[in-house]
Amino acid sequence: MAHHGVNTYAARLRRRAHRARVALRRTGVDYFRGGTSDRLALAGLLLTIPAIVCGTVLDPVWCSPAALVLPIVAGGLLLRPASLLGLYAAAAGGLIVESTVLGPYGEGPARVTPGTVLVVAACGLFGLLIAQFRARVGVPWRRGGTMLFDLRERLRVQSALPRLPRGWHREMALRPAGGQSFSGDFVVAARTHGGRTLEVVLTDVSGKGMDAASRSLLLSGAFGGLLGSLPPHGFLPAANGYLLRQNWDEGFATSIHLVLDLDSGDYELFSAGHLPALQLHSGTGRWEEKDGDGPLLGVYDGAEFHPVKGSLHPGDVLMLFTDGLVEAADRDLAEGIDRLTGEADRCVPAGFEGVAWHLIEAVAKDVNDDRALLLISRPA
Repeated sequence: MAHHGVNTYAARLRRRAHRARVALRRTGVDYFRGGTSDRLALAGLLLTIPAIVCGTVLDPVWCSPAALVLPIVAGGLLLRPASLLGLYAAAAGGLIVESTVLGPYGEGPARVTPGTVLVVAACGLFGLLIAQFRARVGVPWRRGGTMLFDLRERLRVQSALPRLPRGWHREMALRPAGGQSFSGDFVVAARTHGGRTLEVVLTDVSGKGMDAASRSLLLSGAFGGLLGSLPPHGFLPAANGYLLRQNWDEGFATSIHLVLDLDSGDYELFSAGHLPALQLHSGTGRWEEKDGDGPLLGVYDGAEFHPVKGSLHPGDVLMLFTDGLVEAADRDLAEGIDRLTGEADRCVPAGFEGVAWHLIEAVAKDVNDDRALLLISRPA
């Protein structure tokens, strides 16, 4: 019985420890997402001020009076404007205590000088401006940094390609301009007609990087909702009408829509001012351009889009890409396409699995433009 009681007590302790860990983790997540009060952060920063003041009074050479900028900078990142003012008042009080205890700044270098006051005040002003800006735009006070991360992850998830049946391979590589996290190029894809058909839309929004990120996010969500909800010939007209309704100053985009029958390998390509796709015919070893007929999206109403048809046989490869991969100021489009196909030819002996990122690195590594490449192959 005693042994049983010990086990029961240990089990209760483990359950309590588990609940405490879960509560602590949930509190931490809510805190950094901006879902809780900032009282805990304010209390912690307020406690650092007397600690810094004591350090300055005891050893002003190693703990400079300017060290008070540390909690002020942290407060600008963590606190709401109202709480920030309370922190500033405490920091001002700390400066007064330091100047009183240490004496006039003319008696030695480790004193509170006018320059120290100006540095602390300037840091406080910038922190307050940042906090007020976050409050004005409605961004949660700790969520501002994670919001962009969430947007980037949503774009990445929406660009994920569905799994294909055996005998098919697909991969996608996307590289934004300037090493940024956001791109004006995006992909939406879905398997329709009971999974027998793969529909993929590759879109290049006007602009690049952060400038095109908001439009890219909006369009990817809209296009993802349209894809599969309309017959293939109705997708680009609907997307064109959607862009026209936005009335953006820079509201055009190019797009290419692939409709691939996964049973037969037959496909249709609808293009809206986009670069042609490239198909490698395994029988001849040559690349063929596949270019549909259609204007840019968002230019005029009533646009018509006429597809080009083709078929992927075992060993064939189809590449869809954006202009950042083949266009540059020092070369024309034909030269860029030749360079891409030449580099792709080197991948033929080993197959095209895992080569999309390599192709971007090989032909457009240092290009200051968004680059996207989609590969669909039918291994022999």
